[in-house]
Amino acid sequence: MASRKLTRSEAGRKGGKSTLKKYGTEFYQEIGQKGGRKGGQTTKKRYGTKFYQEIGRKGGLK
Repeated sequence: MASRKLTRSEAGRKGGKSTLKKYGTEFYQEIGQKGGRKGGQTTKKRYGTKFYQEIGRKGGLK
């Protein structure tokens, strides 16, 4: 039987499972916390507080 290529989602899932086995759940928790802080600060610096006010209003209009 010929081996088939993995889809992107299958490859991502396989890589995620390998990373989980190697580093554990604490690894994901730690990078998730770092990413959330850094990402929010970067966006705030780039767009300012008015950006958040505007998208908040747009979200409420739907």
